[in-house]
Amino acid sequence: MSSRQRIIIITGPTATGKSNLGVMLAKEIDGEIISADSMQVYKNMDIGTAKLTKEEMCGVSHHLIDFISPLDDYSVARYVADAAICISDIIKRGKQPIIVGGTGLYIDSLIKGRGFLARGDNNLRKDLENEFNLVGGEAMLKKLHDVDAESAAKLHSNDKKRIVRALESFYTTGKTISQHDIESKTLLPKYDAIKFSLNFTQRDELYSRIDKRVDNMIKSGLENEVFALKEMGVTCNNTSMQAIGYKEIFGALTNGESIQSVVETIKMESRRYAKRQLTWLRRDENVMWIFWDKSPDFYYGLDRISEHMRGAG
Repeated sequence: MSSRQRIIIITGPTATGKSNLGVMLAKEIDGEIISADSMQVYKNMDIGTAKLTKEEMCGVSHHLIDFISPLDDYSVARYVADAAICISDIIKRGKQPIIVGGTGLYIDSLIKGRGFLARGDNNLRKDLENEFNLVGGEAMLKKLHDVDAESAAKLHSNDKKRIVRALESFYTTGKTISQHDIESKTLLPKYDAIKFSLNFTQRDELYSRIDKRVDNMIKSGLENEVFALKEMGVTCNNTSMQAIGYKEIFGALTNGESIQSVVETIKMESRRYAKRQLTWLRRDENVMWIFWDKSPDFYYGLDRISEHMRGAG
């Protein structure tokens, strides 16, 4: 038997019913939910991220939702650290951690216990960014080449964020990102993870649900939610405003365009995101798929999960 902590994961593309199935499973097995959604971490972003209401949570404890200011940036490194603390605490209290969400990078990094290079302090980062602005990308890329030729070869001189990140990591740890990636790949998974992915048997059904979800978000006041964020001082450069729906409406508000002019774009980008999510998941041979026909059958989903867990011991 594995000595690693067991976690259950419910993932899949957007609009497949992950959150509702997670709540039902948690109630059945005395679990608590840890979100794996890179945008639900932000406060004041409820409609466009499809957060469950308190009523929909049905008394089940949810973690890593609604706790970061939309003015702040949140990263996969922070997520792995935060989720690990939650998992240990939930298990210590005799409950089962259930990871629910569709951000594949967050989930896979958590399972692997992927290490992340330590970040320098804000002053170091700002100094490097100011130096980049002063001397230009070519000079900074050459500077990176002198300490990490492998990473430098993969970057363009205009890629300020990654050049600064690579230099910051080297100055902080003395290791190159290339070295760190090699070391990370040799690590065994940190958790004993059972991973379920939801999907529809027909892609048209998934896309239809996505389109309806976008329409409902617009009707529920997504425009007002984005306007309020804009009034708070959130800009298009904040990580929170990279979320599909928010980004397009923010642009429309800024440019004086009608919201209806971007609704079809939001639907298209949401469908594309679902396609990318499925592509990511299909690379994982350990995923156990649960397929819906016309609509989610959560009791069928619970039976499938129970069946797999019995087989997994």
